[in-house]
This record gives sequence, C-alpha cells and structure tokens, in this order.
Amino acid sequence: MEEMQINMVAVLVAVVANFILGFLWYTPLFGKAWAREMGLDTSVKPTGGEMAKGMIFMVIGNFFMAYVFAHNIAAWSFVPGMDEMPIVASVLNTTIFTWLGFYLPVDIGVVTWEKKSWKLFAINTGYHFMMLLVAAIILTHM
Repeated sequence: MEEMQINMVAVLVAVVANFILGFLWYTPLFGKAWAREMGLDTSVKPTGGEMAKGMIFMVIGNFFMAYVFAHNIAAWSFVPGMDEMPIVASVLNTTIFTWLGFYLPVDIGVVTWEKKSWKLFAINTGYHFMMLLVAAIILTHM
C-alpha cells in the first residue's frame, strides 16, 4: 500500500496565504459590505485582545483546512488516470468538488436557516471558493 505524502511546508505556506487572503477579503475588498450585512457597527473597533484571539483561531482553522485539504488532494492521486490530468484541471477539480460538497451547502444553510442575505452568502462563499483555490494551487505546486 502506498503512503500519502504531505508537504508540511506547502501546508504552512497555504495557511499564511489564506490568512492574508482573509484579511484582504474581509477588510479592504468586502469588509464594509460584510459588516453591514452582518449588522455590525463599523464605528466600534475590537480590542487588541479580541483581534489577537480572532487571528489565533483563524490561523488554527486555516491550518486544519490546509492539512485536511492536502490529504484530500493526495487521496485524489490514487484515482486511476488522475496523474495524467493537467495540473490546472487537477487544481480546479479538487477546488470545485470540495467547495460544492462541503462549503456551499453550509453557506446556503446560513441564508436559509439564519435568515442572512444572499449578498452575505456571495461574500462568504466567494471567500471559501478563493480560499480553496489558493490552497489547491500552493499544495499542488510545492
């Protein structure tokens, strides 16, 4: 039986890249719209402790996502014919199927059950898709 090879450096690079992506996505790109849709008062700034706690949990979550996603990508390599697939197709395959199966249903549930807006859905699910795409590129190219 073959052993899965996980590149921990690639996992750590994906963590850092997704941390930066999250900052850009939820601050300059969509921060105001996201806060408005969440019903947050943008004039109230979080304390340093709240920011540190949020960042720590985000890094931990990004690590879990990248580590498990690396295993998912490695598992695809055992499917016959996958090694013949162009790298772009492999990246898109893992990104789209993971997003469709694990992120999109949860994001739709937020709209349905938590009565959040479709605009918030678009911001969050767009981030989830891009997060997976960035991680897939890094994990398949390092």
